[in-house]
Amino acid sequence: MTAFADPAAGSIRRWVILVVGSMNFIMSMFFRSSTAVISPALEKDLGLTNPQLGDLSAAFFYAFAAGQIPIGISLDRLGPKITMCILAVIGVSGGVLFAFGTTAAHLTFGRVLLGIGMGGNLMTLMALVTVWFPVDRFASVSSLAVCAGMVGSLMATTPLTALSMWLGWRMAFLALVALNTVIVVAFVIVIRDRPEGQPRLATKRQPLSAGLFRLFRMYSFWAISLSNFMRYGFIAALQSLWLVPYLISGLGVEQIAASNIILALTLGYMVGLPLSGAMSDRVFRSRKRVVLWAQTLLCILTASALLLTGSTPYWVMLVLFSVLGFAGAPGQVTYAHMKELIPPSMTAQGITSVNLFTMLGAGLMTHLLGFAIGSDPKALTGPAAFQGVWYIGALALGITCVLYAFVPDSRALTGASAGDRPVAPTASGSRPEPPGV
Repeated sequence: MTAFADPAAGSIRRWVILVVGSMNFIMSMFFRSSTAVISPALEKDLGLTNPQLGDLSAAFFYAFAAGQIPIGISLDRLGPKITMCILAVIGVSGGVLFAFGTTAAHLTFGRVLLGIGMGGNLMTLMALVTVWFPVDRFASVSSLAVCAGMVGSLMATTPLTALSMWLGWRMAFLALVALNTVIVVAFVIVIRDRPEGQPRLATKRQPLSAGLFRLFRMYSFWAISLSNFMRYGFIAALQSLWLVPYLISGLGVEQIAASNIILALTLGYMVGLPLSGAMSDRVFRSRKRVVLWAQTLLCILTASALLLTGSTPYWVMLVLFSVLGFAGAPGQVTYAHMKELIPPSMTAQGITSVNLFTMLGAGLMTHLLGFAIGSDPKALTGPAAFQGVWYIGALALGITCVLYAFVPDSRALTGASAGDRPVAPTASGSRPEPPGV
């Protein structure tokens, strides 16, 4: 087994950064998923239609996606600390506007600001993990961070339903905005852009367009990006909005029971994250195999949802959607895969560019599934009204499997040849760029 250099051996700060950064990502996951369980209240209080609810949910993802390349540039040029300070102000402002919004336009603009502000929570943490942890722990550590972040999705299910019933959706949302403010301030305080004694990565700074052009010429970039576009886009569209109407109107499930099914999907995703990261880093020592097998299973499970009816036992629904969430989680390993197919100097730009497509997929798939369902809530009766959701999902996920099959596996964990073995940083703090990238 290849030995990997540890840039911050024995550091306590890196674990503090990981814990607080994961708490910060919890809030991003909460805000992106929060419209699902409060959609009945939004429909009742503000008279929102299905298309408006779709716009409201998708606005977060579009804004999130639009911010990814600027965030990647900021992380590479300004560093994580300054980037996080800027984004925090935008995100908190959006949360306050959403909580006090009285029209669909107010709420949508609040979601736009939230999407931009939360757009760097995970990417900032990944950029920090890259410089604070060795390469053979990136998938495991980043997956743990995302797993912890999924607590935010859990908060946006049954707990948010209960809190909204107690305080009303506005006060519940405002309380969580206040919590987010405390967490992001703590994160900014503990951030150090790199370990003590390790200089900034010493690489020749190229024009921004040159780095993007280099990425856009890579088949692997497009295959990984489009794979995440469809995989995460479909799961996020279900989790953040459309699964609740399907369960309530299509299958006749009660609201709390529907929230519990979203909770089961989220728990499955959470279990799959650290397990897939560890399997990729330590067992298979492969990014491609873990992702490809998982996405094949996800496609099969999505097609299986077409068999559900109003008489399907509730426990079957719980099992199906929890395993579906589990099968979607290994897609997180694609960030490690992408990172290892590009030079170290392009890490932030590379993973944020992939994340652009990931979040853009969530917005577009939310809209696409909304079009498949239709605009009249009264027409949504029985599972047949929602069949388009599962046909679109199965087709999209099948395409991801084909695309990903042609991506070369990362050799960062195998040391296949002398030129491919990971090496320790040089005295300047940089790593030699891999040949042929």
